[in-house]
Parts: sequence; C-alpha cells; structure tokens
Amino acid sequence: MNPAEEVTIEQIIQGHQQLIERARARGLKIFGCTLTPMEGFVLAGTPVFSPAREAKRQAVNAWIRNSGKYDGVIDFDRVLHDPNSPTKILAIYDSGDHVHPNDAGYKALADAIDLKLFRDNEGQQ
Repeated sequence: MNPAEEVTIEQIIQGHQQLIERARARGLKIFGCTLTPMEGFVLAGTPVFSPAREAKRQAVNAWIRNSGKYDGVIDFDRVLHDPNSPTKILAIYDSGDHVHPNDAGYKALADAIDLKLFRDNEGQQ
C-alpha cells in the first residue's frame, strides 16, 4: 500500500469487476469481502486514515454488499469494526497497529464465514 497513491472509488470497483469477470470466465465462484477499518494505522510514518479514504472505504463496502456481482459476500467490516467508532477496529481484535487483527480478530473473521458458501449445487464441499 502506498498512502500517496490515490485511486478513485470507480477504479477500485473496476478492479473488483475485473476479478469477478476473470473468475467467471474460468467457471469459478467468487466471493467479496468488505474492507476493514483502518483509523490509527500509520505506514512509514504517514497516517493512512483520512475522512476521504474512509468515505471511499464505505462506498466500496456498500458496492460489495449491494451490487449483487459476487456469488456471496463476507462482511469482515461488520465483524471487526467498533460499533461506537466504526472507523476503528474493535480494541479486542486489534493487533496494535490499528489495521491488522490479532489472533482473536482472525478467529472472529473465520467464524463469520458461512461454509455453505463453498458448497456446490449438490451440497458437497
């Protein structure tokens, strides 16, 4: 990640759509995962969070959740965000860098995945 490199919401969504098209062209299912909070994360001495980046994250997450483009959606944002401060990871899940989950956070993410998503039409995994 390069905090100095700015991309638009449209570019991010276009990248998602490209991945979806490539997966479908190969007969694969593809699942989308929402982007998790990042307030407080610093990379190479530069804060990554900004209100503008948060607005992009929210817009991309809304697209992931509501576009219907994915075969399923796993809402990692819902699992990790602090309900009292949704731009931050819940403290019990924060590894300390404010962007990567700790072991409990990764367990919560794993527990949030409905394994039925990975079954074929006949219920086989």
